[in-house]
Amino acid sequence: MYRYFVQLSFKGTRYHGWQVQPNAISVQEVLEKAFSTILREEISVVGAGRTDTGVHASFFVLHFDTENEILDTTKLVFQLNSFLPFDIAIQKIWQVTTEAHARFGALSRTYHYYITTQKNPFHSETAFYYRGNLDVAKMNEAARILLEYDDFTSFSRLHTDVKTNLCKIYRAEWQQEKNRLVFTIRANRFLRNMVRAVVGTLLEVGKGKLSLENFREIIEVKDRGAAGASAPAHGLFLAEVEYPDEF
Repeated sequence: MYRYFVQLSFKGTRYHGWQVQPNAISVQEVLEKAFSTILREEISVVGAGRTDTGVHASFFVLHFDTENEILDTTKLVFQLNSFLPFDIAIQKIWQVTTEAHARFGALSRTYHYYITTQKNPFHSETAFYYRGNLDVAKMNEAARILLEYDDFTSFSRLHTDVKTNLCKIYRAEWQQEKNRLVFTIRANRFLRNMVRAVVGTLLEVGKGKLSLENFREIIEVKDRGAAGASAPAHGLFLAEVEYPDEF
């Protein structure tokens, strides 16, 4: 068997997340159909993570195994992009060792969450339109508190199949660019719904409804019910996945 990594991007608006669903279209399903059709064998793909319904990826990685060595990966990229719908694009395909794994081999992942403070029809599906004032400096103070902790149960979807809610966050900060706010968060792993729950709670800080001490207490209580509502999915992008150099 031969194993290949694939770099791609997708707009998640039309999809019910990454993972194959019994009664809804997913990004994984569309890609497996494309690979299987062009390579003329049954192909299963393994993604770097499982994005939720409506979430996008400006940078995503998957791997797949095939019985036949691919001699021209550039040609395969062209064929796949001709077959795939407009909202999924392949950038690169390269061969890796059979031990390399798109999901479990990742060292870190980075997400961006976009907020626009001005109504813009061209951002309606890729940024959360927020009307009102936000204290961005206070939101950044709260974001820095995240780096002090490793248990993020308060920001995790309930009743998931993960064995631990421990994560190591390396970066969490807001940047303001005219009428747009961008939240960047990088960690070794993320829990289901974690980024959107963090963003939703930080917005409560920005609105003045939560103090920095309240934010700290929410983390420490380890209760999803204590945190704020999840921010809308369409503002969230998976932006980077880091792997060891040998991949």
